[in-house]
Amino acid sequence: MSPNITPDRNLALELVRVTEAGALGAGKWVGRGDKNAADGAAVDAMRAMLDTVSMSGVVVIGEGEKDEAPMLYNGEQVGNGNGPAVDIAVDPLEGTRLCALAQPNSIAVLAVSERGTMFSPGSAFYMNKIAAGPGAIDVVDIDATPTENVNAVAKVKGVKVTDLNVVVLERPRHDDLIGELRQAGVRVTLIRDGDVAPAIAAAHPETGVDLLMGIGGTPEGVISAAALKCVGGGIVGKLWPANDEERQKLIAEGIDPDRALFTHDLVSGDDVFIAATGVTDGSLLRGVHYHGDTAVTDSIVMRSRSGTVRRIEGRHNFAKLTRFTGREYR
Repeated sequence: MSPNITPDRNLALELVRVTEAGALGAGKWVGRGDKNAADGAAVDAMRAMLDTVSMSGVVVIGEGEKDEAPMLYNGEQVGNGNGPAVDIAVDPLEGTRLCALAQPNSIAVLAVSERGTMFSPGSAFYMNKIAAGPGAIDVVDIDATPTENVNAVAKVKGVKVTDLNVVVLERPRHDDLIGELRQAGVRVTLIRDGDVAPAIAAAHPETGVDLLMGIGGTPEGVISAAALKCVGGGIVGKLWPANDEERQKLIAEGIDPDRALFTHDLVSGDDVFIAATGVTDGSLLRGVHYHGDTAVTDSIVMRSRSGTVRRIEGRHNFAKLTRFTGREYR
């Protein structure tokens, strides 16, 4: 396998099969209150399917270190070893608690780009970020106030500030942000977990999401950057060390916590693919829906080079899948 092989367009459909497998694995745990079981089922299903994909992949954004996460850990090699050399960012179940509580926007998601083009966040678990669609991303500033940013976005969109909808993770650390946004007049949609789907939704006018703002996971920021690189819009952020010890650790790793990070800093490749499949219904995707002995999945797959975005509805027969994979789907 040559490292100079360019990721082929057919890779996109292979990645959808991976996220479909993750969604189907987690789907049977929706609403059952066990987020660990749901996450484990998604990881197992995606890991098995990843090994069939024609690529030589290295997980850059995964489930943590090898000793902490035996499946899909940072640095793990995946794929069948043939085809292009790529970096991989994967979240088998983005929004584990959302899945456990049967709440919106839980997805299985996977991003791929050329080897060496994904930002490795080191010890930085959190990032202060703003995700926005085309046009809007050009006027936001991570160092500006929330009021300044929403006013700038409203102006470039040609709407009133009161027409904007901003998605924010419901966390105590965001109390001041939420208060200022509401004071500015925007509608604030609070979410429990899972900020990748709303970040992607910000680039799609039909979703009703204008911005994602606030402090969330750095891995999710990298995955969101990959998606927004494909569909337009983008993300800007700054690492958010939780304490001085974490800040000093980042500096020791050669990472500047005060540097603004843009879409191209997080994912610099030109051949970026992303696939996502809904686990629960949300602003971007429908969840897994069951009809007797079959399930219907809703997926999106994107490619940066062509700018193509495809929606894929999959219909899955449990009896045939079980014979084929040896896994139970209900």
